[in-house]
Amino acid sequence: MVQDLVIAIVAAVSAGALYLAAAAKVVKQYERGVVLRLGRLRDDVRGPGFTMVIPGIERLRKVNMQIVTMPVPAQDGITRDNVTVRVDAVIYFKVVDAASAVIQVEDYRFAVSQMAQTSLRSIIGKSDLDDLLSNREKLNQGLELMIDSPAVGWGVQIDRVEIKDVSLPETMKRSMARQAEADRERRARIINADAELQASKKLAEAAGEMSAQPAALQLRLLQTVVAVAAEKNSTLVLPFPVELLRFLERAQQPGQQQQQPGQQQLTPPPPPPGAAQPQRPAQPQRHAQAPRPAPPQRPAQAQRPAQAQPRPQQPTAAAPAPMPVPPDAVPARPSRPKPLAKH
Repeated sequence: MVQDLVIAIVAAVSAGALYLAAAAKVVKQYERGVVLRLGRLRDDVRGPGFTMVIPGIERLRKVNMQIVTMPVPAQDGITRDNVTVRVDAVIYFKVVDAASAVIQVEDYRFAVSQMAQTSLRSIIGKSDLDDLLSNREKLNQGLELMIDSPAVGWGVQIDRVEIKDVSLPETMKRSMARQAEADRERRARIINADAELQASKKLAEAAGEMSAQPAALQLRLLQTVVAVAAEKNSTLVLPFPVELLRFLERAQQPGQQQQQPGQQQLTPPPPPPGAAQPQRPAQPQRHAQAPRPAPPQRPAQAQRPAQAQPRPQQPTAAAPAPMPVPPDAVPARPSRPKPLAKH
């Protein structure tokens, strides 16, 4: 009798222990417990800690309330400007209503994933390629609104959506590379042209200053020669500017036109036209010298035959007619001494 009582007590204790083990539940801090009693939702959502449910009658479902990071598979699409791209993204969301996440949707994770893929394909078709590459903040906001609208009824809140990568075809990459290279070259040419313009303005100002002081040009030339000679070259190319020649020409003209005071003219002024020319002074007579014997005469050479036809004379420019000179104005030539007679 006592043995049967002990066995009954042990069986009752074991049944109670099994009941407590089946009824006792522990909800973690980042979880919420949704209790279904005979298939009906209980109004109270179990918080974190120890809780009890009736085994076989009540069922507890734990819902994670943490922020979930879910990658969105890459989606192929055609942009509004007819460019084929492949875009992938990542979505951050969390459950704000545990009861709605359990009751309203079968699997809220799968539902959010499918909604993100559909919204991503839709946003690709509505955007241009430049927007996908440069204006991602606006696309992220639009994608977040498209996913968050149906997710509100599921007790899910979309925290943020980010587009990770945009894959382009190889032909499009080469085209964009050529476009970027052309744009860089255009900007480089503009910068070079602007630099040339500024340099020309500064050189014009320097030329204006040098024109006021012509000696500055010669000093600048000497500086250039010193700079070239510092390289220890065997050949020295010396530029000779035309402005320096003009400077030397202008420097010589005042000396030719102006005459120093106290200097007399070395050449007499030319006589006026029609006036009698002065007679030259007679040369002094030299002493008489014996005449030299006459050289022997050579035989006369045969005359050349007359040419058949005379050569045509080339027309020459008419020389100016000499001015008539009166006979009184011609000076008398001095008489030469006569040779002495030979004895």
